[in-house]
Amino acid sequence: MPDVVQQRMGVPVLVCDPAGPPVATERDALDLISAAFLGAEVVAVPASRLGDDFFSLGTRFAGEIMQKFVNYRLRLAVVGDISRHLAASAALRALVHESNRAEHVWFVPDLDALDARLAGAQPHR
Repeated sequence: MPDVVQQRMGVPVLVCDPAGPPVATERDALDLISAAFLGAEVVAVPASRLGDDFFSLGTRFAGEIMQKFVNYRLRLAVVGDISRHLAASAALRALVHESNRAEHVWFVPDLDALDARLAGAQPHR
């Protein structure tokens, strides 16, 4: 399935294909942001498309990507099992915890969990 904008809980979400290209550079993230400008407010990226560099906070890649989405006023949802990465990094666990308390970047296990978050989220402006 290609990346596609879907209405999820009344919110337009760019749901990215798990088999799509990896998000390995800032340019890759900007490509997703560009695709989202076709009407999405949230970009749901499968965790499988994010390399180890994203989850290794010392690389600063996650921070750079997350900041790009915030700058463009888009929400980012990392969708999938990241337990392996969480087990290896207390800093990542803290980042995920704090991100999930806010409205801009969420880490969720699946699209159903994203729907639940969207149902309870305030409108994004």
